[in-house]
Amino acid sequence: MVEPADRPSTAGQRLGAPESFGVSTLEPGLRPPTQSPGRQVCIRVQMLDDTQEVFQISQRSPGKVLFDLVCAHLNLTEGDYFGLEYQDHRKMMVWLDLLKPTLKQIRRPKNTILRFVVKFFPPDHTQLMEELTRYLFALQIKRDLACGHLICNDTSAALMVSHIIQSEIGDFDETQSWQHLLHNKYLPDQDAIRDKITDCHRKLVGQTPAESDYQLLEIARRLEMYGVRLHPAKDREGTKLSLSVAHTGVLVFQGYTKINAFNWSKIRKLSFKRRRFLIKLRPDPTQNAHHDTLEFAMSSRDCCKVFWKICVEYHAFFRLFEEPKPKPKPILFTRGSSFRFSGRTQKQIIDYVRDSELKKVPFERKHSKILSSSSMTPQSSSFRLQVPKESATSVPLADQPDSARLGHRAESNGSDEPPPVTCPTNGFRDTQTAPGSDPIESRQNHHGNGSATDQQLLNPGSPASEDSPLGSPHVVVNGNGSVNDLGMGSTGGLGPEGRQLSPLTSPLLTEAGYVRNDDEDEARRKKFPTDKAYFIAKELLTTERTYLKDLQVVTESFQSAVGKDEAFPDSVKNLISANYDPVYKFHQGFLKEVEQRLAQWEGRSNAHIKGDYQRIGDVLLKNIQGLRQLTVHLQKHSECLVELERVCRTSRKVETLCREFEQQRVCYLPFNIFLLRPLHRLLHYKLILERLCKHYPPTHDDFRDCRAALADISEMVLQLQGTMMKMENFQKLLELKKDLTGIDNLVIPGREFIRLGCLSKLSGKGLQQRMFFLFSDSLIYTSRGMTPLNQFKVHGQLPLYGMTIRESEEEWGVPHSFTLFGQRQSVVVAASCAPEMERWVEDIRMAIDLAEQSSSPNTDLLSTSPSDNKLIEDGGAEQESEEELCGSRSSLERQGQRGNTTVHVCWHRNTSVSMVDFSVAVENQLSGNLLRKFKNSNGWQKLWVVFTNFSLFFYKSHQDDYPLASLPLLGYSVTVPLESENIHKDYVFKLHFKSHVYYFRSESEYTFERWMEVIRSATCSASRSLPSTRKDLY
Repeated sequence: MVEPADRPSTAGQRLGAPESFGVSTLEPGLRPPTQSPGRQVCIRVQMLDDTQEVFQISQRSPGKVLFDLVCAHLNLTEGDYFGLEYQDHRKMMVWLDLLKPTLKQIRRPKNTILRFVVKFFPPDHTQLMEELTRYLFALQIKRDLACGHLICNDTSAALMVSHIIQSEIGDFDETQSWQHLLHNKYLPDQDAIRDKITDCHRKLVGQTPAESDYQLLEIARRLEMYGVRLHPAKDREGTKLSLSVAHTGVLVFQGYTKINAFNWSKIRKLSFKRRRFLIKLRPDPTQNAHHDTLEFAMSSRDCCKVFWKICVEYHAFFRLFEEPKPKPKPILFTRGSSFRFSGRTQKQIIDYVRDSELKKVPFERKHSKILSSSSMTPQSSSFRLQVPKESATSVPLADQPDSARLGHRAESNGSDEPPPVTCPTNGFRDTQTAPGSDPIESRQNHHGNGSATDQQLLNPGSPASEDSPLGSPHVVVNGNGSVNDLGMGSTGGLGPEGRQLSPLTSPLLTEAGYVRNDDEDEARRKKFPTDKAYFIAKELLTTERTYLKDLQVVTESFQSAVGKDEAFPDSVKNLISANYDPVYKFHQGFLKEVEQRLAQWEGRSNAHIKGDYQRIGDVLLKNIQGLRQLTVHLQKHSECLVELERVCRTSRKVETLCREFEQQRVCYLPFNIFLLRPLHRLLHYKLILERLCKHYPPTHDDFRDCRAALADISEMVLQLQGTMMKMENFQKLLELKKDLTGIDNLVIPGREFIRLGCLSKLSGKGLQQRMFFLFSDSLIYTSRGMTPLNQFKVHGQLPLYGMTIRESEEEWGVPHSFTLFGQRQSVVVAASCAPEMERWVEDIRMAIDLAEQSSSPNTDLLSTSPSDNKLIEDGGAEQESEEELCGSRSSLERQGQRGNTTVHVCWHRNTSVSMVDFSVAVENQLSGNLLRKFKNSNGWQKLWVVFTNFSLFFYKSHQDDYPLASLPLLGYSVTVPLESENIHKDYVFKLHFKSHVYYFRSESEYTFERWMEVIRSATCSASRSLPSTRKDLY
């Protein structure tokens, strides 16, 4: 594929690259694109080290094929910072277009030499994550200095040259350094400052080539002409100027002095017309409107077009999150250029390199006479994981307990210069488990010899669990350290011996995430409205986005998963489609209206010129009135749930289909919860409108609309509340049925779920941990079994009819213990703490009262007879359950298909939740952007966070289809940081469980209070503060 030109070795051999094609700008695991058939043509490319290589490509190959071959040849991961430039037939230096055929751009390939050079200069060299990339950038700086393109004063020039010499010949030696300067030209006027260069070189003793590259780029990036390529132009008065483009925007130079700069945020449009280059600015209220278009004359239309293209590419590379999609071709007429940026953006490069954790390949520096490898020194290793500056307005976030880290997608205005983030030198550590996560998180597989100890797996508070391994959701790390790519369809994470990782292990929350500059955040926050009504409306927007994604699980993901299977009945399929699709389409339009109103409220459009836009009541009133027309569909949702359960009960194949769908990452909650989302959303609208009406004075323009909308939604909630409560209980019984084994008829009419959780049962062998389930007619106790589904095995049933309860701490000498006296047997149990015992005693007494009032006879839940149950409890099965329990403790990584449910979290964290808590959690759902920080980290990571079902789910952005991690909050405490913790920021709350500590920072006082409120609802029992209407259902 590659032929050397006048050299015995190839560039790949020179840099120590393997014979594989590397990664280049390709997606993980892919090789360079297959070339189209045709005659092969040789293209000569000059590298940054002045060597030339010959590449063979097909006549019809696009420019991207050649570029990928060059990057793969060099084993260059961050190739998108570079480009291929050449001199065309007009004697102009132009960039090779990656989308067009190469030979249509290069007319005489035999006589043309393309130059592989840096195309995009990032503002901060620490954003370059690979040493090879920084080395190539250093070669570019060296070339620019020698050609006179990088203009600077003598001191800076001498310092940069001294670092170049240090990387090439090592420590200062007077004779050697003098001879080296005589034989090598680094500056046009090098002789004049030769003494200054040697004086600087004398001070660099002990500096490695990698450190020299870093210091060289550190000096260069501060120069005004760093990365500047001047394009001659004239202003309207005919004054000679030069235009250039940088990461910040378009720059104007007079000579080598920058006289003006137009930031991307101020530019509305860039265009050219013949020889005129036009910059249209956004309107400035302090200036007249006719000053918003600037015009520059260039020497020709071709010059205009060349400069316009590089402006388009710079803007896309530094400001966009992903490569822009091509515009559809017009049918009849074309207008304007179809040119677009091709390749990965800076954001995509950094996310890919950081998430992939590619193995470093040693390389040799061509001009260096000292031994060097790509392994970082301790000093420079902290440069390995730097993240870029963000851009845009909405800011996604995510976070994770104790495993790998998240590549995030962020949006904000402006850009930061983040401090370095350190990571382990090998990039991976032994896996430690943290309490709680989701099976979708366990995409990260660590096949290594070392594994965490049982105690560390069990106790997230152990010192070893403070650190987390780094990795990627699609990377397997073998014991020998090699990295293999996995497809998206890979199974859950496997631990040692091939067992699955713990359900409570999450591969996201590590310190190697994105680091933001706090001053930038403060500046951004000041630009936005501060009215509480704005943040209430923003909560409506963020939760509506999450709600629409949840509806998508039902209307798109589920339908596509079961639609092609003939075993799934058409009647149920059509029932779900007919009653969920109209709701989904309605809320799509509702979300667009809310987004538009918030954009106007924030001043991100010109609509505010036409009238008052700082209100949301009119949008809510209009859409709630429209939602009332869908009541007939909402009433049918309970029927959909019942019918789906019926077909799952009668058809094993349908049940398997539904279970397999629940294992997909997009179904991050039990599927039945998604079916109830439209009913739950009505409660959210009601609560939001109540807060708006409470905030507004009666004289406010928006008060009347909000009050009218509240009246409408309250009527709908009242109409559907009975159905909603019954369906919540029905759904919870169905979910528990999947978690239990050894039980026959859990879901029967009239049975109410009340509480589940851990209690210790006193037996002949002492206290044994058991999971108890309290219903309105019976109490059953179980232990965690060894089934493939990690179900809980039922050991006994206590009918509530005729049961009495007595506190027995003094009688047995066991703290927080009480005795349950049933008709057939008595059981002594102990809670983990006094409040937990009070909750259990209160709920059991309430359940006994319900059982006494019920006229229906007791139904035996167990598969075996009562005598068999007694035998199981007293006999050998007790020993078996003890072994199961020890087994589950020593191998927490054994994750089944239902390893992350609320039942399992309660088991591992020794706590309990009631149906009252579930009902409160339904009302207290929340989503939005948060900044996350670890106890021992410096920077804040921006994530999109969704709170639901007692857990925080973390995403790269609100546009993601599935979360990358979750953090169950049961057992956690939420507080405000102490003064001694040195968190000198506003609106910060702290989550901690044993030694696990996470800080989260919100954007306003209102959002801070809301997050504290909803998280407290998950971490504190709500049974004492719940409105009586919810309790009356029992």
